[in-house]
Amino acid sequence: MKKIIVMHDFSPLGESALRYAMNLNKETHAELTLVHLVSKESQLNDAIRKMDAIVTENQHASLKPINKIVTLGSIFYSMGRIAKEEGAQLIIMGVKNTSGFQKLFRSNAIKVISSTEVPFLLVQKETVFRKVSKMIVPIDTTKESLQIVHNASELASIFNAVIHVVAQKQMDETHSQQIKNRLLLVKKQYEERHVPSVFELLPQSGSFQKQISEYVTRTQSDLIALAYHSESLLPQFDNFAQDLISNNQYIPCMVLNSKLASALYF
Repeated sequence: MKKIIVMHDFSPLGESALRYAMNLNKETHAELTLVHLVSKESQLNDAIRKMDAIVTENQHASLKPINKIVTLGSIFYSMGRIAKEEGAQLIIMGVKNTSGFQKLFRSNAIKVISSTEVPFLLVQKETVFRKVSKMIVPIDTTKESLQIVHNASELASIFNAVIHVVAQKQMDETHSQQIKNRLLLVKKQYEERHVPSVFELLPQSGSFQKQISEYVTRTQSDLIALAYHSESLLPQFDNFAQDLISNNQYIPCMVLNSKLASALYF
């Protein structure tokens, strides 16, 4: 991992994203670029001054120069272009989990994720950095869910972490076979790449996200990684992704906007 973008809006949430990125960078030694977007040209000078102060404050703790981008744009439409121009492999962003406004903030996070193919690492204000030893990768019956597998293995290799690939048991025979095929495919890929991994079928009682949350607690996992199906017409999948992003364990969630099902998964 060579380049990481950190979205910073000068709020405590932006500071949480930066703090996590600085700690993560002790493992990745990547080039950090802080990004702040303004809606009016008149806001640029003040934003540049604030960003300069943040860079100066944190530069001593970074092995490489911290870069900054302060420009006109929208968080929903500009991040894809910036990530592509910078050649970023990861975007770190803070997400809110505030009662009363939770659904709005989480759906906005999903909208930003859908704007680029670069994976996001989403942290909450309460997220505390810890070395990742166990990662959870949820898989379902769709081919799109497999598209996070490669990104998860790359991050796991940085920490020498074990990936726990989890799926939910299916009563329908066709869906049950699909799940087994998906798990076998991932298992083969991870064995070929010597990625330490565990495979679990979770009970079908309750929602999949609830089962994942309980599994995270039971295994004391440090990170969730999933593919977001931006083409999905099912509102329940939005709820699934949003619930995992704003999990009550406050662990980071890596989310990839999945490509079309005909694309390569690994």
